[in-house]
Amino acid sequence: MSTASHGLVRFDSAQGRWVVATAVLGSGIAFLDGTVVNTALPAIQGELDASLAGLQWILTGYLLTLGSLLVLGGSLGDMFGRRRLFVAGLVGFSITSMLCGLAPNLGVLIAARVLQGVSAAALVPGSLAMLSAVFHPEDRAKAIGAWSGLATVATALGPFLGGWLIDAVSWRWVFFINLPLAVAAVVIAQRFVPETRADGDVAPIDVPGAVMLSVGLGGVVYALIEGPGNGWSVPAVAAGIVGVLSLGAFAVIEARSAHPMVPLSMFRSRRFAGANAATFVIWGALGAVFFLVAVHLQQDLGYSALESGAAMLPVTFIMMALSAKSGELSQRIGPRLPMTIGPLVVAAGFALMSRIGPGRSYPAVVLPAVLVFSFGLVITVAPVNVTVLAAVSDERAGVGSAINNAVARVASLLAIAVLPALAGIAGSSGGSLSKGFAKAMWICVGLAAFGAVISALTIVNSLAGDGAVSSSPTSSAMVH
Repeated sequence: MSTASHGLVRFDSAQGRWVVATAVLGSGIAFLDGTVVNTALPAIQGELDASLAGLQWILTGYLLTLGSLLVLGGSLGDMFGRRRLFVAGLVGFSITSMLCGLAPNLGVLIAARVLQGVSAAALVPGSLAMLSAVFHPEDRAKAIGAWSGLATVATALGPFLGGWLIDAVSWRWVFFINLPLAVAAVVIAQRFVPETRADGDVAPIDVPGAVMLSVGLGGVVYALIEGPGNGWSVPAVAAGIVGVLSLGAFAVIEARSAHPMVPLSMFRSRRFAGANAATFVIWGALGAVFFLVAVHLQQDLGYSALESGAAMLPVTFIMMALSAKSGELSQRIGPRLPMTIGPLVVAAGFALMSRIGPGRSYPAVVLPAVLVFSFGLVITVAPVNVTVLAAVSDERAGVGSAINNAVARVASLLAIAVLPALAGIAGSSGGSLSKGFAKAMWICVGLAAFGAVISALTIVNSLAGDGAVSSSPTSSAMVH
């Protein structure tokens, strides 16, 4: 187990509130950055002369390193201290955010975003793992629910904050705003958050696994972004082949390694495997929608950056009001029903979003879609996090949360790369989504509905007989 003295912080205590605030502030910076940039894309396109493929790379460059290194970050936190890695991630994120804001051209911006994702991979898993290790077992679901809701609020608040900064100052300030937030999170973490780590000897780092996963995702994403827009050139095809082979090598390495970055035996838990499968399809749809809606509103409907961001504000208010309650409800009735109903409501919101187009008013078309989507999101998010952490032992809380976060980021990464091409949005279209937006939304409807089916078939409300990963030191999943 994690250090025993650190398992008894109560949610309603002053320290408990500070721990939640630290986790939310730190991870919220990374989550906010994932969406605040969406609103800035048209402004970046105008100043740096970027194509739609270039805009995709601004998002996928960040998600690529974040998704491929998240699990490694969780493992390092379990080994060397979750708070320590969390703080290191904040420092790195501040530096790379400054580099993004100062980027003189598109190439430098994309490179800085790649480095920013590396820092986020140290930051994000530590936040949720800290909550699981620090709080009393009776309060963990409530703390995770609060974290889920408030971190998702940061994600939803991103477009509004980004729109205000873009219209008032410059798109560069969507990166500069990270610096004071990161400093505040570091100060609070050092003062109020106890250090926790997994007991036992420090295992070797799975460098081959991390390299193969990064190369694999990079190759596949390069092919999926560049191939449709450039006629599947030799570099795009070659990158795709290398990527697929590398992902295959990653699976072999993890299966054979004595100290895998992703212990495949964790997926013997039906609940853990089901939650991650549902996460993959649902968060893939979410990533694509946040990207496409922000660009569509500005490019095709004439919204300003601020108006585009404000259009999604109902998500923020609903998540703030109901997320903690959603976590409590999931703990009381079990996660299966919320994880089945929630994605279906999300799918209904996406279906309504397919009606968004030139000449359609915000109150009649956009707002109803956003409201339905928001209620579906609040039903879904907290139960997923509770399910993942309930299916793993305390010693591997960092790895478990990191795997789920990585699944979500990789899903967004692939959806942003693939969905525009599937919807018939050409890479050379200059960012216009008018012809393919509705089709893209219906694809997302299918993904969210599929997530509901997965949850109904795989999620159980009790770990009894679930095959949950044991905390026994003899378990292959626990020896790390």
